[in-house]
Amino acid sequence: MTVGIDIRVLAGDLQNGIAQYLLNILPELIKLDPQIKFKLFFSSLKKCELDYEWLKEKNVELHRFKLSNHFLFASSRIFNRPYLDKMVGGADIFFSPHFFLAPLSGECKSAVVFHDLSFLRYPEFFSWRKNIWHRFEMNPKKQALAADKIIAVSRSTRNDLISFFGTNSNKIKVIYSGLSKSFLFKPSQEEMEKVKSKYQLPENFFLYLGKIEPRKNVSGIIRAFESFSDKSFHLVIAGELGWLCKDVLRAYNRSPYKRLIHLTGPVDEKDKLSVYQLSKTLIYSSFFEGFGFPPLEAMALGIPVITSRNSSMPEVVGDSALLVDPYDVGEISQAMESLIFNNFLRQNFVEKGIRRSKLFSWQKTAEETLIFLLS
Repeated sequence: MTVGIDIRVLAGDLQNGIAQYLLNILPELIKLDPQIKFKLFFSSLKKCELDYEWLKEKNVELHRFKLSNHFLFASSRIFNRPYLDKMVGGADIFFSPHFFLAPLSGECKSAVVFHDLSFLRYPEFFSWRKNIWHRFEMNPKKQALAADKIIAVSRSTRNDLISFFGTNSNKIKVIYSGLSKSFLFKPSQEEMEKVKSKYQLPENFFLYLGKIEPRKNVSGIIRAFESFSDKSFHLVIAGELGWLCKDVLRAYNRSPYKRLIHLTGPVDEKDKLSVYQLSKTLIYSSFFEGFGFPPLEAMALGIPVITSRNSSMPEVVGDSALLVDPYDVGEISQAMESLIFNNFLRQNFVEKGIRRSKLFSWQKTAEETLIFLLS
């Protein structure tokens, strides 16, 4: 059995969610069965070092091409060429971690991962360029209808594939993403002190960690924090500025409690554990998520979570987090009060969250993925 895998995304921003998905699943997938050959398709005009231990495995072949991905996407869109399975010397099935254009010959089956269809549900949350790229350049509907197998990272995404595209439900498998093994170990006190100093973090704070963009409802979190009764607490907003972040910056600058709100900018991956651990509660009240890693990561470290009762979030957290209506600022604020001042409730969510997080692992994700690819 030969499995082709599109790893072109590793030529870009490795903090990108699709890149992180690949970097976490590939080491687990490759080692499951040494009899399966994995042919990895990679293309980039720029010099890009791929220094990963799993590339040295005997059942792995890296097929590297010095071609522009803009050219490959354009050629794929217009001519449905080149066939990626032919470029790597043949494969029985080709696995794509996202709905990138990846033409295949009739001799090769296709398996595509769909993380979410937020660009269809909330086009106003994306730039016009992103909307064109999502809807027309990549043509996800065509990809979904043409794929032999589809992996949806949540039931929410599976339902959207069916309702928006009319996708055959029989070819969709819900396989949840995993939790990085790094979150099984709490950072040392020394590490936390270094991170606290690096990002100038306060003593008692609520945390939002993620990209600052409309879909994440950061402005709503700021308004909810303004109503929180204990002004010895702070709010830390950690993450890079994204599309339409001006509303968030405006809410921050106009807030009467601006001195208690901290914008740290991007957080290095190696520092995330300490930032979580230093916080009192994670607030992740997004309007929409295909999966949503921060609540799962925070729960693994024993940090209670406030998150939305919409899209995929209830699937991820179960009854192990306090669920709110992201459009109801008062409800978010009340949840903050509850988790800080009700010790019994807080401890209950801490214990449930730790147990819940153990249900997710990249090994489990890889095992379910390989079974589905080979079925």
